[in-house]
Amino acid sequence: QDPVGFWDPAGFTADGNKENFLRRRAVEIKHGRVSMYACIGYLVPECIGKFPGDLSPSQGIKFSDVPNGLAALSKVPAVGWAQIVLF
Repeated sequence: QDPVGFWDPAGFTADGNKENFLRRRAVEIKHGRVSMYACIGYLVPECIGKFPGDLSPSQGIKFSDVPNGLAALSKVPAVGWAQIVLF
């Protein structure tokens, strides 16, 4: 990592294994990207708004009824979560 080296205060790369270093770098980039998408997914409904219409017509739940963040976990029906996981 010329010319200044790299910052490793915990000493994860002290063993000098290049494969481990490259894997950790790739994983860190991936986690950073996932966290950026999570932030976007939280902010967009707050700033722009939610989809019009029904989330579950049979249960009378509209998209506007579902709160943002972790509170949404309890509002989406179990069948809806199954669809998200399976598809």
